[in-house]
Amino acid sequence: MKKLVLAVAVLAAFASSASAQQAAAASDHTFTGNLTVASDYRFRGISQTFGQPTVQGGFDYAHSSGFYVGNWNSNVSGVQYPAGGSLEMDFYGGYKFEPVKDVSADVGFLYYYYPDAKVAGTGEKFDNAEIYFAGSYKWFSAKYSYGITDYFGLNNTTSGAYAFTALPTSGDSKGSSYLDLNANFEIADKTVLNLHAGHQSVKHYGELSYSDYKAGVSRDFGFATVGFAIVGTNADKAYWKATNGSKTRELGKTTAVFSVSKTF
Repeated sequence: MKKLVLAVAVLAAFASSASAQQAAAASDHTFTGNLTVASDYRFRGISQTFGQPTVQGGFDYAHSSGFYVGNWNSNVSGVQYPAGGSLEMDFYGGYKFEPVKDVSADVGFLYYYYPDAKVAGTGEKFDNAEIYFAGSYKWFSAKYSYGITDYFGLNNTTSGAYAFTALPTSGDSKGSSYLDLNANFEIADKTVLNLHAGHQSVKHYGELSYSDYKAGVSRDFGFATVGFAIVGTNADKAYWKATNGSKTRELGKTTAVFSVSKTF
C-alpha cells in the first residue's frame, strides 16, 4: 500500500511539473483579438467615417520578452478617402518594458494603409508611417508619435486638394507629430472614467494643426464593454470638413460617440 501511495505521489509530482512547464511555455506567447462597433470613428478627434457608424477589429501577438506585433482595421469614408476600398488597415510592432516598478515604456512603428485610396485629382496615396514612444504609470499614460512619411499624403503635389479646401503649397509634411495624454480612473466596479487630451502638429501646414479632447465612461459587462464619450477638437472648420453631394460635415465637431467592444 505504501508503495502504491509513493508511486501515485511520484506520478502526481511529474504531472504537476509537466503542467507547470506547459503553463510557463504557454505564457511566453499571447494572442488576443478585438472587435468594436461604434457610432463614429474618431481618429485624434477627427471623424474618419463622415460621422457614420464603424465596425473595427484586429488581433495582437505579444511575447513575454516584450516584443509585439498586431493589425487593426476599420471602415473609413469614401468621401474622405476616395478611389479606394473605404478601408484602413494598421500594421504595427514594438517593444514594451518596465524600466522601474509600476512604470512601463513602449517604443514602436505604425503603418496606416488605405488600399488604392488616393488624394483627389492626384496619384498620391494617403498611406502614412510613424514611430512612437510611450510610457505609463498607474492611471496615466502618454504617447508621442512622429511621422516619417508625409502626413497622410500631404505635400506640394496634394496640398491644393488636401483637407477638402485648397491649402497653400508649403513643402512636404514629414516630421508631423501627435502628443497623446490619457488618464483612466476606476470610479465603480468595472466602470472606468476615460479622459484624453491631444495635439496634432502638421509640419509646414499650421492651418491643419489642432488640439482634441475626449471625456467618457466605459463599463465592462462581461459579454462586452459599453462606452460613451464626448469627443471634440478646435480644428479649423475651413479645412477639416467634407462634402458629399449637398451634405457638408465638420469633421472635428464636438459629438457623442457610443461604442460596444469585446476583447477575446
